[in-house]
Amino acid sequence: MKRPADFDPNCVRKTVTVRAPVATAWRVFTGSIGRWWPLGTHKIGKAPAVDAVIEPYVGGRWYERGDDGSTCDWGGVLVWEPPVRLVLSWQVNADWQHDPSLNTEVEVRFVPEGADATCLELEHRLLAGYGARRDEMRGIFDSDRGWMLLLQSFVVLAAKENDQ
Repeated sequence: MKRPADFDPNCVRKTVTVRAPVATAWRVFTGSIGRWWPLGTHKIGKAPAVDAVIEPYVGGRWYERGDDGSTCDWGGVLVWEPPVRLVLSWQVNADWQHDPSLNTEVEVRFVPEGADATCLELEHRLLAGYGARRDEMRGIFDSDRGWMLLLQSFVVLAAKENDQ
């Protein structure tokens, strides 16, 4: 199978259009992640996950909260530029455990498309950090159950929040 000329084995890129202005898209993505992230299937902690949190500052944590009050880190906030750019470290290894020595990055850009829509551009990069399991992890992130599933859930909630 021929790959596109811009294919990068160390990166996954996804783009979605959100029927909401940039400020709403930012607020829903960063402040309501626990409402759109599918915590029933996309979690790494031992306890059932009830929330996900991005702390709103550089150096903040990105984590899930379990129903028993425990927390499980996913990474941290590297860049916080509301409402246009967010960069998070993704420190979840190929065995789906938090690993502070793994530092892939997830950059999210919020680009206005007129007054009432936003193009969200997501790039999960530095996948070479997975070593021999890079292609496996890239395939998971790039699959229908990877970033696109998450972003589609986000798009639905952001549009609903915009309509209220």
